[in-house]
Amino acid sequence: MTTSHSLVECVPNFSEGRDAAKVDAIVEAIRSVRGIAILDRELDADHNRSVVTFAGPAHAVVEAAYRGVERAVALIDLRQHKGVHPRIGACDVVPFVPVEGVTLEDCVRLANELAQRLWDRLRLPVYLYEAAARRPDRTNLENIRRGQFEGLRDEVRTNPDRLPDFGEAELHPSAGATVVGARKFLIAYNINLNTSDLAIAKRIAKAIRFSSGGFRYVKSMGVPLASRNLAQVSMNLTDFEQTPIHRVFEAVRAEAARYGASIVGSEIVGLIPKRALEMTAEWYLQLENFHPSLVLENRLAEATHMDGLNEFLDELAAPTATPGGGSAAAAAAAMAASLGAMVAGLAKLPADAWETDRKFFAEAVKRDAASYDAVRAAYKRPKDERAPFVEQALHGAAVVPLEVAEAAAALKDRLRDLAATAPSKFGSDIETAQSLAQAAIYGALANVRINIESMKDEALTAQLRERLAKLS
Repeated sequence: MTTSHSLVECVPNFSEGRDAAKVDAIVEAIRSVRGIAILDRELDADHNRSVVTFAGPAHAVVEAAYRGVERAVALIDLRQHKGVHPRIGACDVVPFVPVEGVTLEDCVRLANELAQRLWDRLRLPVYLYEAAARRPDRTNLENIRRGQFEGLRDEVRTNPDRLPDFGEAELHPSAGATVVGARKFLIAYNINLNTSDLAIAKRIAKAIRFSSGGFRYVKSMGVPLASRNLAQVSMNLTDFEQTPIHRVFEAVRAEAARYGASIVGSEIVGLIPKRALEMTAEWYLQLENFHPSLVLENRLAEATHMDGLNEFLDELAAPTATPGGGSAAAAAAAMAASLGAMVAGLAKLPADAWETDRKFFAEAVKRDAASYDAVRAAYKRPKDERAPFVEQALHGAAVVPLEVAEAAAALKDRLRDLAATAPSKFGSDIETAQSLAQAAIYGALANVRINIESMKDEALTAQLRERLAKLS
C-alpha cells in the first residue's frame, strides 16, 4: 500500500544517444513535474541510447514518466534510428522500482496506469514486463523485443501472439511501442575488452547469462563499440546480492583469458546501490572485520537517525495526543527489526527482509499518528454530518495498529528462526528484539481494541475482530 511518503525510482531508456539536445528536451519534460528529482542521465553513442534515472512520490513519477515518453514520441523517429542496442520504441522501456513506502505490487499498478495513459492519449502500444507482465513469456524483456522495431512492426499485424497488452495490431509509425513494468533494483553494467573481435564478447556473454546456463541473475550480450574499436560485454544484474558484481567481473576476466583477451575497463550505466560497492570492496580487500558501519557515510546517517530518534522522543513526551501508544508500539517493532538486520548482517545471513520490516514499522509510526489526527478532525465536524466521517476515521485508526500487530507477530516468528541459525554470541541481541516485538504486539492490539469499542458499523468491526482473533 502506498503512503503519502512513498518514493519510487523510474529508469526510462530512450532510443537516442547522439543528439544531446533531444535528450535535454526529454529530461526537461520529466523535470517539469513538481516533486521529481533527476538523479542521473547517461548517453551512449554506440548504443544510440540514453538512460534517465529519476525519483519522487508515486503519483508524480507516473506523470513525469508520461511527459518524458510524450516528448520522446515527438522527437525520435525509429525509422531513422541505428544503434547496437535492441529496441522497439522511441522510449524503449519504462521500469518502476520501489524505494520507500511502496511495494512492488504498487509499482505494478503504476505501470498499468502509465500504460493506459500512453495508449489512450498517444496511441502508443504498450507491453508489460517483469512483475507487471500478464503472461509468463513477457516477464523477460528480451522476449518482447525479439525482432526489434522493424520485425515487431511487421509481425504484430499477423501474429496474435505479438499483440500488445495495451493497443492494437499496429505499432506507432515513428515511435514503435513501449515496454512498461515494475522490478527490483537493477545494475546496468558493461565490461570492455581489449579486442574488437565481437565473437569473443558474444561467447563470454553466452557463458555468463542465465538463459544459457550462467549466473542466475545475469542478462548479457556482446556488442561492438565502434567509437573505441572494442568489443563489450553488456549486462543487466537483476539481483546484485545473489550474484554480486565482483563475481561477474571475475567470470568475465577468466572467460576472456581463454580467448587471449583481457579487460580494459568497465562502466556503470545509471546508478548503483552503495551496498553493491561495499560488497565488492569487502571481497577484493578481504577485510576480515568489514561491516557497513565502517563506512563514514553510513555512520553519519546513523548519527542523523539518532537526532531523529531524539526528536521523536521529544514529540512522544510532549503533552499532545499524537504521537501516542500506537506510534510507540510501531517504533518498538522497528527497533526489533533493526536488531534482526544487525544480527543477520554480522552473521552473514540475508538481511533484506529485516530492512523491509524496519522501513514498514518506521512508516507506521507516522501513519498511526496521522490516523488518530484524522479521528480528532472527524469529531470536529458539525454534528449532523459527523457520523460517517468518524466511523471511517476510527476504522483507519484501528487498521494501522492492527497491521503493526500482524507484522510484529510475523517478525517475532522470524526472530525465533534467527535465534536457531545465528551464532550464540548474538543471543542477547535476539532476545532483546523478541521482547521489543512482543511489546509492539501488546501495545498495537491495545490501540486496536480501544478504537473498535467506539465503532458502530458491525460489519467493519466483525472483520477487525476476526483478524484480532488470529493474533490471540
